[in-house]
Amino acid sequence: MSHSLPSILKRLLKQPTAPFHEYHVRAEIEALLTGCPFVKMKRDKFGNLLVTYKNGTSRSKPTWVFGAHMDHPAFVQGDDGWQFLGSSLIPEMDAAIKAGLRKSHGEIATWNFPVKITGTRIEATACDDLIGCAVIVMTLLELARLEVKTTVHATFTRAEEVGWLGAWHLAQNWPFGKDSVFVSIETSRPVNGAVMGGGPMVRVGDRVSVFDSEAVAVLTTTAKEQAIRVQRVLLDAGACEATAVQAAGIRSVGISVPLGNYHNIGAQRQIAPEYVMMDDVKALIDLLKALIATKHDGIGERTIRERVEMRMVEHAAHFKAGTKLFS
Repeated sequence: MSHSLPSILKRLLKQPTAPFHEYHVRAEIEALLTGCPFVKMKRDKFGNLLVTYKNGTSRSKPTWVFGAHMDHPAFVQGDDGWQFLGSSLIPEMDAAIKAGLRKSHGEIATWNFPVKITGTRIEATACDDLIGCAVIVMTLLELARLEVKTTVHATFTRAEEVGWLGAWHLAQNWPFGKDSVFVSIETSRPVNGAVMGGGPMVRVGDRVSVFDSEAVAVLTTTAKEQAIRVQRVLLDAGACEATAVQAAGIRSVGISVPLGNYHNIGAQRQIAPEYVMMDDVKALIDLLKALIATKHDGIGERTIRERVEMRMVEHAAHFKAGTKLFS
């Protein structure tokens, strides 16, 4: 069964979710990918969903591992009643609760905003990071439809909003091989010159760490070659799962869709739905497909070491001549 991007978005964005309570989202992802050719799924011991697309024996070098998290800040039942996990409580939340904006779903409660999808904009309670989940699902379905011969992996993780716990467990039990590169697929506040509608943001790094420079170069080069508009930027207003995975010694990079009303906080500090631009989402899917289909020599055309050593050979005569003039 074929699925359109709007239908995938609607099915995922309407699912309630919270840190440690991602079962509705995980079940929906599994339902969307069940029966998809070349796709196999399994759950790890932490409850993360691991997916592999494998068609034929070929695989890219590196092998890409796309990752998105399934949770979003929300209220969870605790010993002392409702606890808000994944972000800070602000006074405006009390007013929103009194206004009826909080809706219970069993052991969790989320902000209650409708899913609105148009040709230009996507609005929902939890774009972060169900948009990332939808992007990966759509990419896998597109690979299967086109019968692309390659191997690529995907991870859908738990409890990111409380400190990357699912990603950390995944990284400590990494099942994808040493030649793989992890790509965190997120939605993030556009900062440092990035704008809504300007294309996916290729992350040089986040608030905690900088990412693999050659992986960043491959992403930006691929986008340029395929005429896909992207924004190369340091997104230091927050941190993503690439930091957690990289800390375990795995090469990592991040790409984010620009996000409005981050964590449901509007411009006037009111509780509001999150939103992203449709063109940014489509461009990210195009970039991921191009990344998979493009042949890379190692992780990049040339490493930084190779480039510098080539320049030394190229300019050896100038170096020798100039050095003679130093006293």
